[in-house]
Amino acid sequence: MTDKIMPIGRNVTPYRPEEPHDVIQDGKTVSVPHTQFRGVNASFWPEDGSLERDDFLVEYFARGGMPEEPFIGRKTVVVAFGSCFARHISDHLAMLGYRVESRNSNTAYISVMEDGIVNSHAVLQQFEWAWENKVPEVSLWHGYDGKALGYDEPVRLETKRIFDAAEVFIVTLGLSELWYDEPTGHVFWRAVPRAHFDPSRHKFRVATQAENLANLKAIHAIIRKHRPDAKIVLTLSPIPLTATFRPIPCTVADSASKASLRSALDELMMQADDPWLFYFPSYEVVRNAFSNPYIWDRRHVHLHVLDLNMNLFERYFCHSGMNDARLARIWKRALRLDRKIGRLGAEFAKAFAEEADAERAKQRQAFRLRRQEELRLVRERRVARET
Repeated sequence: MTDKIMPIGRNVTPYRPEEPHDVIQDGKTVSVPHTQFRGVNASFWPEDGSLERDDFLVEYFARGGMPEEPFIGRKTVVVAFGSCFARHISDHLAMLGYRVESRNSNTAYISVMEDGIVNSHAVLQQFEWAWENKVPEVSLWHGYDGKALGYDEPVRLETKRIFDAAEVFIVTLGLSELWYDEPTGHVFWRAVPRAHFDPSRHKFRVATQAENLANLKAIHAIIRKHRPDAKIVLTLSPIPLTATFRPIPCTVADSASKASLRSALDELMMQADDPWLFYFPSYEVVRNAFSNPYIWDRRHVHLHVLDLNMNLFERYFCHSGMNDARLARIWKRALRLDRKIGRLGAEFAKAFAEEADAERAKQRQAFRLRRQEELRLVRERRVARET
């Protein structure tokens, strides 16, 4: 050791590797030399060989965090809203025939804007408005067309009805970048529509981890106050920011945005003493299970990646018959497609995504037609009973 690395006179004990220590990795006992105590719960990062395991999803994503038994049945009242991944879960459950109450309203904002309420402030606003009649001081909420959505009492009562009936809440968070009204401090759902933008009062900032954690604690507390027996499933969307309003690259801003939310979610899970509060790792499955999860825009996931996530959710939360063996087959197919996309390149990936989207669009249209017919028959029976 030279003086440039270690000053003269420093007493350095020579490194002596300890005896190998047995650990379990990928289901095998492996002897590894180390100098630190790894504890009894050491869990290792997956290697390439780990992907071949039938229980890969269980071992590296689900273990220790899922419910012991599924609790969503055909008649269970589910409410799902937040960012776009809430809509995907909602679609999947509805197509399986489950009762997703947040889809069955043409009035409540959590229904018409189910994937457009993306930050922790906006999610909390819906709970406080519906249950506590807490109304923002200024106009904050806007539809996809940019038109303002008011704080109408019938809409609030419809939202309250849905929340009051809910047995399972699924809330997906999306981002930490915020636009807010400076005089009041109130936060918008998303960016301010151009027609409503006032530079003298509408400002941009990034929610801190502490802020997101406080909002999550408030969401958890208000659900427990009004629906003490409801199950709560929190998720983080793996969809990156489309653009950032910060003067830095969007890739860097997205990393910070997701980290703030993911850290807050983890801290809530560690602090909350609640056996019916769960975190579902949709974010981790997309970003860590696949080499090529995103389509050509590098933001939205391939259909097989989405379906894997939905089937993993189904396996642990739904009484649907999904089991480990079937899930393993779905995973192996998704893994083969992921590798094929990697081999054949961007052009194949784009064509593959477009074909899959077209097929999914047909499935959704068929589902909507069936659902409309079911609702028509329900209305006819109701009218017949009343007459």
